[in-house]
Amino acid sequence: MGPIGWTWVLVAASFGLYAGIALYTRARSLADYYVADRAVHPVVSGMATGADWMSAASFMSMAGILAFTGRDGAAYLMGWTGGYVLLAVLLAPYLRKYGKYTVPQFVGDRYYSRSARAVATVCALVVSFTYVAAQVRGVGIVLARFLELPIGGGVALAIAIVFFYAVLGGMKGITYVQVAQYLVLIVAFLVPAVLVSQLLTGNPVPALGLGGRLTEGGAALLGVAPGRHLLDALDAIGSDLGLGRFTAGSRPRLDVLATTAALMIGTAGLPHIIIRFFTVPKIRDARASAGWALLFIAVLYTAAPAVAAFGRGLLVATVEGVPHAEAPSWFRAWERTGLVAWTDRNGDGVMQLSGDPSRNEVRVDGDVIVLAHPEMARLPAWVVGLVAAGALAAGLSTAAGLLLVIAAGFSHDLVRGVVAPRLSDRAELGWARGAAAAAALGAGYFALRPPGSVAEVVAIAFGLAASSFFPVLVLGIFWRRATREGAIAGMVAGLLVTSAYVVWFRHLHPELNGPEHWWLGISPEGIGALGTLVNAAVLTAVSLATPAPPREVQELVASLRYPREPAPARAAASSRAR
Repeated sequence: MGPIGWTWVLVAASFGLYAGIALYTRARSLADYYVADRAVHPVVSGMATGADWMSAASFMSMAGILAFTGRDGAAYLMGWTGGYVLLAVLLAPYLRKYGKYTVPQFVGDRYYSRSARAVATVCALVVSFTYVAAQVRGVGIVLARFLELPIGGGVALAIAIVFFYAVLGGMKGITYVQVAQYLVLIVAFLVPAVLVSQLLTGNPVPALGLGGRLTEGGAALLGVAPGRHLLDALDAIGSDLGLGRFTAGSRPRLDVLATTAALMIGTAGLPHIIIRFFTVPKIRDARASAGWALLFIAVLYTAAPAVAAFGRGLLVATVEGVPHAEAPSWFRAWERTGLVAWTDRNGDGVMQLSGDPSRNEVRVDGDVIVLAHPEMARLPAWVVGLVAAGALAAGLSTAAGLLLVIAAGFSHDLVRGVVAPRLSDRAELGWARGAAAAAALGAGYFALRPPGSVAEVVAIAFGLAASSFFPVLVLGIFWRRATREGAIAGMVAGLLVTSAYVVWFRHLHPELNGPEHWWLGISPEGIGALGTLVNAAVLTAVSLATPAPPREVQELVASLRYPREPAPARAAASSRAR
């Protein structure tokens, strides 16, 4: 059985598992739907959080970015993991102590304003919708290649599957589905990484293989002398072709720092991650859940640089100097999706790679590297199918969590929180499921017309989260003087600065999207760091210029800073509070 057959078998088996879990754990109450009745064990929550957060960008795009940008791509590794430290220290226990359903609900109560809650809801919807469109796009790419479907058909299938278990299961169903998805995606990522590391360097541990020497078989596969360090060989190959040294960087240092900061702060401000800490039984479990999540995420992230290096070397070895008529099967298969292309610039019929765009003849989308490197290394067909199943698990798990945030934001924070406070639980659940359905359809539409690669769109979503939510949440917990006027002004200012910068360079003037035109050399992926500073500065200035919050609000802030378990009577009253 070939790669396509194995993909059908493994994807069908995994989807059947997800559907069965969703049906068995489906939501039967509002608390089930939004916060899984706050009964999820910290280890389970950490694993589900890892799957929720390790999206198609982590599984597919991050290694692709590292493969093509080398050291510069380390910003994604550092940013997307460091954010969990901020979550565990600054947000998780305090928001769990607050004990409500959503981030906008906290903003509305802390800043004693329905308007603040409405603005926070809009910010959550913008961030989540941008993020979910990228996930659906990633899933469509996988289906287009391995199930031999057009991207439009793959996106439609992805939307139907996500809608099924997100809308039916709610947070309770999604949590246990994501535990299964974590196991699928981590096995799918590590198995080819281990096999390729063993093939190239003789070391089955990818992180150690990255710094190892090439075996005779590995050296022959890459076309270099045996016994050479893998990274030295990649640097030499890149220099010879004008692609740049893999271990060197070319982006402005300030941009690398800004991108790292934006991704870290954005991780700590993502609504669909923060809501995870509302599902554990106790306050101390929230911090433990963040620690477990970081551990589960590190399993993939410590292997990703090695996968990037393996993919870069195998790409050059299987393409450079090969006649297009003799192109490997993986290249021809991806050519049919449009994500790999060849242009014969000199008319010799031979594929040539070059760092000079005017001479380069091969275009490979970065999202292809992880999915294609098992075929490049000629691994068994079942490994190729396993990678496809893992990529789908990564994209679908995050998409489901994001759809739930959109549903909760629209029904709980906008409809019931602002428009119709007397709405019944049953009607609210209906609004939530309707909002999830509409969001799924909208995400499918934008997934067919993306503003960039999966990782680029996800990085932009992180920047939007950083510039809109992080200062409002942190200052709302640690500064009693923060006012509703300051919170509203800060969220609006941060979101406008970040989104305007992204729209200017990504949509209105893409021809100017380069370091020489960026402000201070900061890319659209890193501008969220500046947006965060703008948000914090505006929030502080406006808060100092407006009347202090009421005494009861300041007492709430003081109580949140000491993450003790509430007394039983108070806990019971809190659970009944709206």
